Amino acid sequence: MRRVGTLGLVAALAAILVSPLPAHAEDASGAVTYNAGNGYSFEKLSHPTVGTSQPDGIVDYQGNGAVAVPGADGNTANNEGDRGQSYTWAAASYGDWLYVGTCYAAMGNTLTLMNSTLGERRIGGDDAPDLGVQYVMARYGYTDTYPEAALAEAEALSLDVASALKDPLRRDLRDRFVITVDPVDARDFDDAISLERTPEGGYKLGVHIADVSHYVAWDGHIDLEARHRTTSVYLADRVLPMLPERLSNDLCSLRPDEDRLAFTVDIELDAQGRVRHYDPYPSVIRSRVRMDYDGAEALLVRAGAVEYSVLEGAAEDVAAVEASREEALERGLACEETARGHNVDLGDFLVAANELAELRRRIRRARGSVDFDTAEIRALLDEDGVPVQIVARERSCATSLIEEAMLLANECVAEWLADRDIEACYRVHDDPSPDSLHGAAVALAQLGIIDDRRAAGIALGSPDELQAAVDAAAGTANAPLVNTLLLRSMQRALYKPRNEGHFALAAPCYCHFTSPIRRYPDLVVHRVLKLQLAYERLGGKDALVRTPRLIGKGRESLPRILPQICRACSDAERAADAASHATQKIKIAQYYEDRLGERYAGSISWVSSMGLFVRLDLTQVEGLVSIKSLGNEWFEFDEDALTLTGADTGTRYELGQRVIIEVSRVNTTRGHLDFRLIH
Repeated sequence: MRRVGTLGLVAALAAILVSPLPAHAEDASGAVTYNAGNGYSFEKLSHPTVGTSQPDGIVDYQGNGAVAVPGADGNTANNEGDRGQSYTWAAASYGDWLYVGTCYAAMGNTLTLMNSTLGERRIGGDDAPDLGVQYVMARYGYTDTYPEAALAEAEALSLDVASALKDPLRRDLRDRFVITVDPVDARDFDDAISLERTPEGGYKLGVHIADVSHYVAWDGHIDLEARHRTTSVYLADRVLPMLPERLSNDLCSLRPDEDRLAFTVDIELDAQGRVRHYDPYPSVIRSRVRMDYDGAEALLVRAGAVEYSVLEGAAEDVAAVEASREEALERGLACEETARGHNVDLGDFLVAANELAELRRRIRRARGSVDFDTAEIRALLDEDGVPVQIVARERSCATSLIEEAMLLANECVAEWLADRDIEACYRVHDDPSPDSLHGAAVALAQLGIIDDRRAAGIALGSPDELQAAVDAAAGTANAPLVNTLLLRSMQRALYKPRNEGHFALAAPCYCHFTSPIRRYPDLVVHRVLKLQLAYERLGGKDALVRTPRLIGKGRESLPRILPQICRACSDAERAADAASHATQKIKIAQYYEDRLGERYAGSISWVSSMGLFVRLDLTQVEGLVSIKSLGNEWFEFDEDALTLTGADTGTRYELGQRVIIEVSRVNTTRGHLDFRLIH
């Protein structure tokens, strides 16, 4: 256990930093000084563009040192060992300009901004809704522009179905009934499905993915930029696409009633959902219906295949959900009418797809797959980027229907490649570490959520016990806590050149094949798959002709740099997830900025030396009750049991404990929510 005081120990230092942005560069200098007992003072910064102004503060810093943000008490974390070091990736705001520059931590208590070239970006005033998002973009080096050379290359591309069908590998599937199912607000559609029942009572599932590799040649301008980005980044108020919009929203978007080039995996399954055969190949498809998840779920409910959850809560909230369901049904019925024009009963199609998804889910569970029950908390924004509602996107029968189809296609493609010992970007999820599992098991057992037998099984890494714990908590107040603790005990999935299996899916082989519009590893998989198909079906001579465009030749070819690509994709994915999460926190903080002083019920979702994290019942949003606000006493932090206990009063705070809090402070720049404990 660690002894934690309520008063922050301040001794100071921090850094602003640098990465010149392309817009407008000038020389500037200034300093940030720490005065013992009085917090930080910021010297005025002299700059040719904005004149002399007082900085608003150092808003963020990524690295091993401290972060200085002027607040009510001026206190900050400290790392004495950082003195005399220079840093990168921090930012400061001066009025409505965002600066990114080099800083130097001097040997005293002064942080000196060196005479150096500063990048700057116009971001609007302090009340601009996207101010915090711009900070995050600067921190991670993101830009919402695309290189001109890549854009020009994209604009020169066109769809030529007749020419594409001259490729003997490609098959014409335009007479097949194909649909897309995506979020209602989706802009790009990179996956579609087809489904037929077989005479034997089984299924023929077709998974059709946009054929990005047809358009993006190895080492071209688009490819090099996509390889640099490796992923699309989904921020709270915008998408930073991996590919130019000419591709992601046009040529490679499987829009209804338009011919599109695709990469298809046909999968034949028996009546129990077991795979009997699969066949990957390039294709031409024509999507007939564009559905959204809510509309698909509404049709499934109407068909009696599933039921809506029972609505609880305030009358106005229930009415809003009921109205939303009615709107979804109207959209679903419109799609049903369109499908009827192609002699397809869309309700029957979706019921069969739902049946197959359930069969596949049972098969995964039987082999040891673990499905965590998580909700994605998002802020819905108005047209000006102002948050108007907090919603939790949860898994539904419609999302599972598509998810199971995509998981199966990914497994089939990975197995196809691994059986041939072909290197690609495999998705690898290692077994969780025993220490992490033990900590989660102990915490859940001490809370009485699981018994000792289940705790022992979890500590040993039993997938069955992990899934049993998640299932037992489903629909209860403990569900968020159980899923959070067990998820934190898992390793992070990575990309690797060789297949090593996937723990959480209990899949012997796994890769990402289904989203080449937004993930570079999927594009790599498409390329090596297409090349191997050419070699096996058309011969080595034909494959040799295709090699330069698909994987390149020489020292900079895909086989030579694949390990570096896998590492870069893994790292970039982690950064993109962090940036997305950071911007959602910013928008959520903006939402609660107008709700200061309001009180809400919630549960303690995490305990640390910082204090108590509380998840609100109404929105599932989390905020911090800082340790210094709990009372003027020392608190014992038990790292195993995750509790805080007052040394004087014996007051104990633990996971799952019900509380009432008051929203006491928000920091919309950093996305922080501070709560005050009421009882």
